[in-house]
Amino acid sequence: MEKSATRNKRFFQIKNYMQVKRILEYFFSLILLVILSPVLLTLFIVIKLSDWKAPVIYRQVRVGKNETTFVMYKFRTMVPDADQLLGQYLDKNEIEGAMFKLKKDPRVTRLGRFLRKTSLDELPQLINVLKGEMALVGPRPPLEREVVSYSEKDKQRLCVTPGCTGLWQVSGRNELSFQEMVALDLYYINNLSWLLDLRIIMKTIGVVFLPKGAF
Repeated sequence: MEKSATRNKRFFQIKNYMQVKRILEYFFSLILLVILSPVLLTLFIVIKLSDWKAPVIYRQVRVGKNETTFVMYKFRTMVPDADQLLGQYLDKNEIEGAMFKLKKDPRVTRLGRFLRKTSLDELPQLINVLKGEMALVGPRPPLEREVVSYSEKDKQRLCVTPGCTGLWQVSGRNELSFQEMVALDLYYINNLSWLLDLRIIMKTIGVVFLPKGAF
């Protein structure tokens, strides 16, 4: 009986946390978009000038909460035909598991490397937060082709709204293996709290100014 009461209490705590988190993140992302609008405009112009014919915003289908798909926005960091060229580099993947990472990916532009290193390419995802497709903090949303090879354990990371930043991103990012990423995401999901979110946000600020493991 006591265990059941504890579980019920935790359930309502998480439910309340999720509801309040969504409201706070909506307004926080809206405020950030306004404050950062000069930065966003500057980046938009710089990226456009670097390749006038190529799109500035890169749109990619990602898998979110409960395996629903959505279009995620980023500033373009690769050559325009990067997706078509991917097949040429799959055998050079530098990370094990259902992910593709190549430290010196030739598809990434010179400007793109700077944007990735500083995580500035992620700023358009604030729009995804406004739309409720992403949260500020949560597991990174995977690609559809990655989820196809997920185990049941791996799919557990899809039970919450994906985030712009998360425990994986502030704990080594691309230097970690896929299974280490899954373990960190499951730890986050099993320990949801305001304190954990705050810790991740504070570490994210540090990662932006002292980037490590981003490529």
